Amino acid sequence: MALKTTLWDPSEYLDSPKSIAAYLEAAFEDGDPALIATALGDIARAIGMTQLASQTGVTREALYKALSPTGDPRLSTFLGVMKALGIKLTPPPRLSARTRAARPESRGSRMTRLSDYPDWFALLGNTLPTYIENP
Repeated sequence: MALKTTLWDPSEYLDSPKSIAAYLEAAFEDGDPALIATALGDIARAIGMTQLASQTGVTREALYKALSPTGDPRLSTFLGVMKALGIKLTPPPRLSARTRAARPESRGSRMTRLSDYPDWFALLGNTLPTYIENP
């Protein structure tokens, strides 16, 4: 007997500011731009792509394309979507000498992942996406 599966759509579970913030935070922790764009697309579908398109001034079709796994949104589109969703990014504070000393050694051209840091969340401070309930 063949195993029957169904597609899982994360947008069906993004029904509160808390779930949206947790989902986007996980995407940012991974650091993959395609994953972040896809997560924004899932959030946009949960809220309503048509409503988001009118708030950002970008067509609905362009949003679907930009916020897909193969999409590569322009910075202006990315920031417009974040603003329309009520999500604020806060740049990290400048690293202190002590924090810089705790960073792992450079590995050539390979980017260092946050998980390589002994206390990566402390390095971030409050830089993860913040959901603003009333933008």
